[in-house]
Amino acid sequence: MPLDKDLSYQSKAKLHDYVPIVGRGTIEALYTLAEALSGKTVININSTFSGGGVAEILTRMVPLLNQLGVDTRWMVIKGNEDFFTVTKKFHNALHGRKENITPEDYDLFLDVGKKNVEEMQLTGDIIFVHDPQPIILISKKEEVGERWIWRCHIDVSNPDLDVWNFLYPYIIHYHGTVFSAPNFTRKLPNRQFLIHPSIDPLSDKNRELPESTIDQVLNKYGLDREKPIILQVSRFDYLKDPVGVIEAFEMVRKSIPCQLVLAGGTATDDPESDKVLEEVRDRASNNNDIHILLIPPESDVEINALQRAATIIMQKSIKEGFGLTVTEALWKAKPVVASSVGGIQLQVKNKFTGLLCHSIDGAAYALKLLLTNPEYAMQLGKNGQEHVKQNFLITRHLKDYLMLFLFLYYDNDVIYL
Repeated sequence: MPLDKDLSYQSKAKLHDYVPIVGRGTIEALYTLAEALSGKTVININSTFSGGGVAEILTRMVPLLNQLGVDTRWMVIKGNEDFFTVTKKFHNALHGRKENITPEDYDLFLDVGKKNVEEMQLTGDIIFVHDPQPIILISKKEEVGERWIWRCHIDVSNPDLDVWNFLYPYIIHYHGTVFSAPNFTRKLPNRQFLIHPSIDPLSDKNRELPESTIDQVLNKYGLDREKPIILQVSRFDYLKDPVGVIEAFEMVRKSIPCQLVLAGGTATDDPESDKVLEEVRDRASNNNDIHILLIPPESDVEINALQRAATIIMQKSIKEGFGLTVTEALWKAKPVVASSVGGIQLQVKNKFTGLLCHSIDGAAYALKLLLTNPEYAMQLGKNGQEHVKQNFLITRHLKDYLMLFLFLYYDNDVIYL
């Protein structure tokens, strides 16, 4: 059977704890919006409880929505390794990467999807489906839920058209679609909504930490705090270009003493990540200043400590839906060097909140510039922190979701297929 997240736990953060960060008026407005959804049930469905930005956001979002009085639940579909290998191909292809997707792959995707349609016991008013893996659940539209939303966390502006056309008949039957940025979308007949992802400033990954905790984490991983730390945090994925990060670092290290940390994990819905991790370890094996850290889920304090200890934080993605690790870095007032792709461009305003790059050489140049100009790096960090405060915190995300639910539920002018 598909799995249902145990929501007996509560987020450590309470809504009133956000008042010093965003103001009392922001929290009161959330309660006002939530009142209009009294008695409605929202079901979130994705493919994994851990690993990746979607699971990370839902882990924080679901308890806070329940605190607001909106009955919100979280379920995941069931799939085997072969299924997730296929959906990883779909993910890459939707980003525009060339993949060898066979007729058998499409058949497998449909077979697993149909089994989830048959087995998943859904009850709710608003069904909120995340990304392609569970998309076929829309087949239950006539029997379950009054409103169905498809949330695409991927940049589908230039996809492999075979994959897009395969998914299209399912997408258009949702009452609404949600994208992270205006340039991520394609023409669709149903309503489209723009909602940026967010971070929770009070989560273990983003809250303030004592220096003693940071030192403990650095000691655990054998890192020298006296030597500049260049850090990239992401799961091990070809689209995050960890080998490219190593190449840029090696160019910088020829003239500036520093160390590189590639920290991240794998995910149950990404079988390719183990292969990427092995290749990265092999590429870095002869350099004692490169640290490859496989950090398991639920290690948010360690990630937080690494980010706070870093001199510069990178996100050299080849493709990127949004890049929550960029938001985390900016929130911690760290100078960021990142690729000019996807949602990163919404966060890093070049030469104001960070530096954007287009190549390995460009990344190396940006790293050298920041390492040799610490005052400039500090100013970029301060600007970035304010940018996140105004645009990418979870309280804004909660407001957007509540308004989305209200609009789709009560707008009589929406034309449903």
